[in-house]
Amino acid sequence: MSIGTKNRLNQIGTVSRAHLRERYIEQLALVEEYIAEIEASGKGHDPTRWSQFADAKRSTADMLERVDAAFEVWLSP
Repeated sequence: MSIGTKNRLNQIGTVSRAHLRERYIEQLALVEEYIAEIEASGKGHDPTRWSQFADAKRSTADMLERVDAAFEVWLSP
């Protein structure tokens, strides 16, 4: 994996985490739990797992819509 790809994947994670924290500030504890679930912990920790929400067009708006939708699904019982 090239440096550019790693930087892009890290950027996707950074933007997604910041978006969730800002949009759902009243549910910050749940947002942090969701972030931890996406990225895993310990030896399996991988902040690049946010790339599952990205698309070939690299549209940030579309990506954040998918992040929101996945979080809403995760919230519902």
